[in-house]
Amino acid sequence: MTKKYDVVGIGNAIVDILTHTENRFLEDNDLKKSAMTLVEEARSAELYSKMGPARECSGGSGANTCAGVASLGGQAAFTGKVKQDQLGKIFTHDIQSTGVTFTTALAVDGPATATSMIFVTPDGERTMQTYLGACITMDVNDLEEDLIRDAKILYLEGYVWDTPAGREIFQTACAMARQHGTKVSLSLSDPWFVDRHRDDLHSFVRQNVDILLGNEEEATSLFKVNNLYDAVDIIDSICPVAAVTRGAEGSIIAYKNEWHEVAAEPVTKVEDTTGAGDLYAAGFLYGWAQGMDPRACGQLGSIAAAEIISHLGARPEVNLADLVKQKMAA
Repeated sequence: MTKKYDVVGIGNAIVDILTHTENRFLEDNDLKKSAMTLVEEARSAELYSKMGPARECSGGSGANTCAGVASLGGQAAFTGKVKQDQLGKIFTHDIQSTGVTFTTALAVDGPATATSMIFVTPDGERTMQTYLGACITMDVNDLEEDLIRDAKILYLEGYVWDTPAGREIFQTACAMARQHGTKVSLSLSDPWFVDRHRDDLHSFVRQNVDILLGNEEEATSLFKVNNLYDAVDIIDSICPVAAVTRGAEGSIIAYKNEWHEVAAEPVTKVEDTTGAGDLYAAGFLYGWAQGMDPRACGQLGSIAAAEIISHLGARPEVNLADLVKQKMAA
């Protein structure tokens, strides 16, 4: 069966609000640096009132990855919940304008569309304060089996696990994927997410995941080891494919008991690390969907990640397909 989509993502549909700030702001407002913290609507409003000039765009980890796949020339679709409000309309228009199929029904009542305030410090690190809003209303009824059936890879954003119906959504989506021969990929999303759900994640990865993606801190946290290579060794034994990013040190790809170390793409200046992992995932998954070898997939991920950290925001500012051609030809 010919598959229409390279990647179909399921994630939290969020409008990102990005601003530059100083470390002192984080300290004064008791924000955990470099972490994603879930906040209630009142806390979100309080922080928003203290922000400086900001930029708004559709976001969320899974949505960023799908947009990256589209920019690479792939076909992508996304499932996520927004409300029929102004921010919901912004999200819908923005993600569809990237070429990503987005047809999830908008909520007509309940919480407002989700937001994530992203505070970028001078070192390029991002600290996220996320109000899940309408995301918490997503349930299995929002899953679109035709999208999963028509996908080469189903990409699950780990953060969804934190929503009320998140586990059921993942289990149901994985069952659909198995029925239709669709590979399942999971993003570990955040070290604190891994800490909260470690035992359940072990079981879920063993039973459902074909491609595991995460960074060094997430991987070592998952298995409570201090050494990255120990973590990769364990992942390699329970998951067919794994890609673990190491920031400036590049990434390690584990596949069929072979490890491939891929260098990071050089960057003149790191402006903002928001979306680095999301875009690495976009490059890797797009490459895998095209049948590329593990090292080539890692190289695509590195190129996409390097582009995203060179500017503010988690969406490419250039066409990634053109950028890859330039890089590969050099």
